[in-house]
Amino acid sequence: MPTPILRYFAFDHLPAGPLRETSRGFNALASVLAKHLPEGPEKSTALRKLLESKDAAVRAALDLEA
Repeated sequence: MPTPILRYFAFDHLPAGPLRETSRGFNALASVLAKHLPEGPEKSTALRKLLESKDAAVRAALDLEA
């Protein structure tokens, strides 16, 4: 069954460079977690918190482009 939250880990729309590369690592980890963890509330929480972390990291990477 597809995991809908994975769409928020897409990175192809970001410009090449620090933003895309930062997001790419989170996409890889999210895919592994979605594939290997059993369905349930802890998996959902793990992916949601990873998404929060990805968003913060990509915002931080904005300073690398300045």
